[in-house]
Amino acid sequence: MTQSPEQTGDQETIHADMWFDPACPWAWITSRWLLEVEQVRPVRVRWRVMSLGVLNEGSDLPQEYRDSIDRSWGAVRVCVAAEQRFGPDVLGDLYTALGTRFHNNGEPRTADTVRAALADAGLPADLADAADSTEYDEALRASHGEAMKLVGEDVGTPVVQVEGVSFFGPVVTPIPRGEDAGKLWDGVRLVAGTDGFFELKRTRTRNPVFD
Repeated sequence: MTQSPEQTGDQETIHADMWFDPACPWAWITSRWLLEVEQVRPVRVRWRVMSLGVLNEGSDLPQEYRDSIDRSWGAVRVCVAAEQRFGPDVLGDLYTALGTRFHNNGEPRTADTVRAALADAGLPADLADAADSTEYDEALRASHGEAMKLVGEDVGTPVVQVEGVSFFGPVVTPIPRGEDAGKLWDGVRLVAGTDGFFELKRTRTRNPVFD
């Protein structure tokens, strides 16, 4: 959904929505880039959930990747449970806590790690129970579906929307910092907002770098 910019001093604050799954390393880098963008552009990010599990339902995947996708359900269900209990504003801190432990620290995606992340975010440990429950799957699928309606079914996570322009990505590593982050933001908005522009891609030659 498109929101009207808020006036902050002599600049207008633009709201950008990012859909994420905590398990995705590329989405994690994109999210940390967006936090850098907030420091150098009048942008504020709103965090929303999508699911690698939903995205890959029915796909023929290598067993190792299938096992990873199956494990991804837990953390994103916990995010939905936290959002429903405490509102969407808690998602940013919870995502940061989960992503730091999963990606930066390389911790296993277990119930203990999720509970530790909940504590980091100042949220109650009992939310971890949602990881093994289907109670929040309908809401998770609905949020995921919103993202897919914006960009189509042949993309992944993350999805970003700003001022009516929506796109998958950007997929980048390492994390752009400072004004480099701002320049990438300017360029992404320019190409994504061009009528009829659909794709710009090349083969990845680096693994995700989280530093």
